[in-house]
Amino acid sequence: MIPRTVFTKTLETILLVVLCFVVFAPMLGLALWSIAIRWYWPHVLPQDIGLDYWKQALGIERSLAIGAVSITDAFNTSVVIALIVVVIVMVIATPVGYVLARYKIPFKALIMLLFLMPQAFPQQPVFVNLLLTFNRIGLSGKIPGVVLVHLMVCLVFAVWISSAAFKSIPPELEQAARSVGASGFRTFVRITLPLAAPGLLASAVFVFLTSLDEFTGTFFIGLPFVTTLPMLLYSSSGYNAQFASVIAIVLLIPSILFMVIIERFLKGAYVGGMGA
Repeated sequence: MIPRTVFTKTLETILLVVLCFVVFAPMLGLALWSIAIRWYWPHVLPQDIGLDYWKQALGIERSLAIGAVSITDAFNTSVVIALIVVVIVMVIATPVGYVLARYKIPFKALIMLLFLMPQAFPQQPVFVNLLLTFNRIGLSGKIPGVVLVHLMVCLVFAVWISSAAFKSIPPELEQAARSVGASGFRTFVRITLPLAAPGLLASAVFVFLTSLDEFTGTFFIGLPFVTTLPMLLYSSSGYNAQFASVIAIVLLIPSILFMVIIERFLKGAYVGGMGA
């Protein structure tokens, strides 16, 4: 009879291997496709590999033979939009999150729920309606219109995480500063804000990644003049798996880097305070 500890360890090992396969196999597939010049069935590995698609995508080489284009313009547009969205969202979410965390305001739970409403309904009908409105006021097909759509999508993450970050700070620290003569603004700037900075950083990272990867709103509002990396990925995925894989990896790299930052700075206390 197999000892229980051996059986448990074996089962845990099998589950870990399966989990690693589920997580990393798609990434390995992307990596292989991004360097595959020729890869046809039934070959397990590419018959011919190279960096042709990477060179084309990064603008190092120009050739129409492989059906890929430079992604630099789309990448720059995506980053600029994401940075603008981060600045605007954090300017709004930081004071709102502080108020929701510190003050007893009527219908606080309802207000927090309202921030989730854009995520509670199918996005396509919402964006179609926005497209009709933006057409009338001249915002469709322009970066300001895309920024407004991204604000609607990203604000929920910033408010909830910012509120949790401020809620995790003991109020006694602010009271101690006020008791020795510090003003409310000085207390917020010198005491509360530095302590909440890791949570606010995590909030900004979530906003940046969400904006960087946002496709649906950009598709409806940004076409035909605003092209971001997710839109370029969507348009190329149907005809060029290698080029689409390159774009997917480029989008994946900042996600991995920033998730490492989040894991380092986003404490359990912040997560536990969300929605409280």
